[in-house]
Amino acid sequence: MDVDNKVAPAPELTDAELQKAEKAIADCVEDFYAKARKDDLLGPIFNATVHDWDVHLRVVANFWSHVILKTKRYSGSPYVVHHNLPLELEHFPRWLALFEESAQHYLSPEHAERALGKARHMAESFKAGIFPFVGKDGKPSRHPG
Repeated sequence: MDVDNKVAPAPELTDAELQKAEKAIADCVEDFYAKARKDDLLGPIFNATVHDWDVHLRVVANFWSHVILKTKRYSGSPYVVHHNLPLELEHFPRWLALFEESAQHYLSPEHAERALGKARHMAESFKAGIFPFVGKDGKPSRHPG
């Protein structure tokens, strides 16, 4: 993943608006992870997986900047990073709920809508990739039923 500071700003934003939006994204990411790290369900996964929080926060802020502002600082695949984590179906609604709180608090309504649309799409895509089968109980499963 690329974590340098190249910026190709969204053309509709002035430099001041871009700076404000980038700060809001960074604040959103920091707030989300502060909550997620303390969360009974998500915290154990994040705390066992992330070893350098400064780098992780920068990478994730760059990802959301790419999604929201069309900047070019992020390259990589979020799915590749997440597909081997010990995620279960119940992790996704919690992740989305915490992210939604942070996004709605820190981001402009337009940027929050864009981020939340992407987050919901990612959650569904990750679930389909991580749980590609239907178990005997009819629920998504990692293994054939």
